[in-house]
Amino acid sequence: MNAVIIEDENIASRRLAKLIQEIAPEIQIIYQLTSVENSLQWFNSNDLPDLIFLDIQLNDGYGFDILDVLEDHPPVIFTTAYNEYAIRGFKYNGLDYLLKPIDKKDLERALEKYRKNHSKEDSTKRNKEYEKIKSLFSKEYKKRFMIKVGNQFNTFNVEEIAYFKSHEGTIFLHTHNNQHYPIEYSIDQLEEILDPIFFFRVNRKFMVSVKAVNEIHSYFNSRLLLKLKPKDEEQVIVSRERTSNFKKWLDL
Repeated sequence: MNAVIIEDENIASRRLAKLIQEIAPEIQIIYQLTSVENSLQWFNSNDLPDLIFLDIQLNDGYGFDILDVLEDHPPVIFTTAYNEYAIRGFKYNGLDYLLKPIDKKDLERALEKYRKNHSKEDSTKRNKEYEKIKSLFSKEYKKRFMIKVGNQFNTFNVEEIAYFKSHEGTIFLHTHNNQHYPIEYSIDQLEEILDPIFFFRVNRKFMVSVKAVNEIHSYFNSRLLLKLKPKDEEQVIVSRERTSNFKKWLDL
């Protein structure tokens, strides 16, 4: 039995391969791939493995982009850095989902599930489950905001937005041109409707775009201090519980 690992973090990929070797020595990891592009190149030149360990979010796209190209992909065990709340709704829809850092017992259960379910009769069911999961990650994110300015309405594309800020109970949209306007959204709502590839909620008051992060400084208590562009009068500090994911978001 052979498998491939598709993971853009070398340390995570090596650790997963080591755990697989310890738990299931009958599984041979024949290749460790790091992106959508080189994965598609590899699959174009090689036979499909028996099993794929697939990171959901890669540096150049989603793991689903790879599966879309493969006409009849083998069983997949997904890996993800998303928080528990993000996977709760579909945890049991796939062969399995492993939350990083991967726990050895969770991996053991996933491989046992693979052994039990791996048969040609299960392929139709797996494909249906994959489509359900895929729909959650291919949802349409908000592309523009309509803002009332005086007696008229202006439209701002998300590419024009530097960050969102909560101030005295109102959320303000700040553009890269140093304009700001009140909007009728909460930070929680923005977190749901904006593409997480481009926007990140750093604390309870700020949600920033990747283009707005000008400087990053260490701050006490394992936090980070951000200098935004355009500059904001308040200190923008990445909360302690969000620092790790923020670094991953910026690929630090």
